[in-house]
Amino acid sequence: MSFELIKLVNEQQKKSAVVDVKSGDTVRVHQKIKEGNKERIQVFEGVVIRTDRTESHTARITVRKVTSGVGVEKSFLLHSPLVEKIEVVRRSKVRRNYLSFLRNRSGKSARLRGVSFDREAVNDIRDEAAEAEEARLKEAAKAEADAKAAEKAAEDAALEAKQAEVEARHADA
Repeated sequence: MSFELIKLVNEQQKKSAVVDVKSGDTVRVHQKIKEGNKERIQVFEGVVIRTDRTESHTARITVRKVTSGVGVEKSFLLHSPLVEKIEVVRRSKVRRNYLSFLRNRSGKSARLRGVSFDREAVNDIRDEAAEAEEARLKEAAKAEADAKAAEKAAEDAALEAKQAEVEARHADA
């Protein structure tokens, strides 16, 4: 029973559509960063050197880039709400899942051979069911707002009628 419940909760936490990222891809990860009470989007672009548990809700990629001569690696949970989007910039031909050998290389020896791919098709992760659900929710919210506005207008009209009645009584006195 509890295993099924855990599985259900995990499935609910998953994003409906995630870009298919593989080792060797050069990706651009858009991540939400919170600083005080402000939020902004920070972009981290680099080579995916590792993919973990791609079918799980804890799917993770490790992205590496070299900045000012210093190698920087960052792990991103694919289904995290902090990860806005991931776009594949370039695909490369690699023969392993964990590209740890790139850490010891620099310059030309760190290059990976590029492979042609359809960039728009890979990065287009629209989910029609989710879009239809979102449109339905917007329509429901609009109908609810219209009903609230009509109720408020009726309430205002009743208040104005009472106010006019009170003013009429005071004018007679």
